[in-house]
Amino acid sequence: MPENRVPRRRRFVVCEPRHFAVQYAINPWMSTGRPVDVIRALDQWQALVDAYRAHGHTVDTVAPVPGLPDMVFAANCAVVVEGRVFGSHFHAPERRGESVAYEAWFKTEGFEVQHPEAVCEGEGDLVPAGRWILAGTGFRTTPEAHREAQEFFGVPAISLTLVDPYFYHLDTALFVLDDENVAYYPGAFSPGSREVLERLYPDAVIATREDAMAFGLNSVSDGRNVFIAPGAGELADRLSERGYVPVPVDLSEFHKAGGGIKCCTQEIRETRS
Repeated sequence: MPENRVPRRRRFVVCEPRHFAVQYAINPWMSTGRPVDVIRALDQWQALVDAYRAHGHTVDTVAPVPGLPDMVFAANCAVVVEGRVFGSHFHAPERRGESVAYEAWFKTEGFEVQHPEAVCEGEGDLVPAGRWILAGTGFRTTPEAHREAQEFFGVPAISLTLVDPYFYHLDTALFVLDDENVAYYPGAFSPGSREVLERLYPDAVIATREDAMAFGLNSVSDGRNVFIAPGAGELADRLSERGYVPVPVDLSEFHKAGGGIKCCTQEIRETRS
């Protein structure tokens, strides 16, 4: 029988896609020849925000900045653990202005912010998972950033190497279900990293490449409800079998830039009382 899962209220940070566009190509999903329907993107983004709020979560918004078309992908801006913010240092020059805007917002909100020296793309590659931080590398964030984050948070960072360019960030290949388990696509990882994941998560939910390519692993879980791309049907079924409740949210317009639900969502993890 499926387990009785208990959701935990979350605080999310998002950014309206008012200026969203594909103006450059920095991953295999992006093509400047594919126009973006901004009205549809706005509607899809609002549906995600509404879904979060309908499930009891708090959603804060950061004002979009003209000239930063990827600023909607809030997950890449930082990692927040126990109220401390480790910011971003983007690999692509086109995105570096986003760091300034997000770090300014966090400071205004009263957070301590550390700007990384090494290339680091926030929750895109640094994924807090209970007792440790799962840390992706291979395409964007560097191992040096893993060490920086570990020193800043005092939380072990477990490096995982990504090998498939379609899964250029860890959050496109893996997401955290709760403090004890994850879902992931093994083919996105090097052999050694697959072994690490198998040891850490022997009961993980395993996704197919088809579900991963549908952005099924770019999902957000509150411990019970999983906000997931509707195209990842087989993965949704597997989650249901484990007692999770899939909440389909269509963010297909953002797939044109290589992003989805998690990419659009930064989580603020504040100190628990």
